[in-house]
Amino acid sequence: MAGPRIMIVEDEALVAMMVEDLLTDFGCRISGSFGAVDDALTWLTELSAPLDGAILDVNVGGTMVFPVAERLRAAGVPFVFATGYGALPRAGFEEVTVLSKPINPGHLRDAVDGFGNAA
Repeated sequence: MAGPRIMIVEDEALVAMMVEDLLTDFGCRISGSFGAVDDALTWLTELSAPLDGAILDVNVGGTMVFPVAERLRAAGVPFVFATGYGALPRAGFEEVTVLSKPINPGHLRDAVDGFGNAA
């Protein structure tokens, strides 16, 4: 059985590679990995295959990721935030899991398992 399809939005290349490696180790498939909010939004507009979840850095190159989160929420795709800032700087996402950076692999695994597909 194929693992869940996960999208990553992260502007730090080393962090993105680490998350990709961890997710792959968990049995996930990386559907897309983006270092800019606009690229992620464009990809979501053109997305033809289902997406099972997403890991979203809150601040992507100085741009807040909330438009991507809103698009995912509207599509019913679960996601988690990753941030080194602590609390989220925007209301309306209180129910979303926040992973602190550096990301703990166990917490990432729990988040992916929470997407509804066993990784």
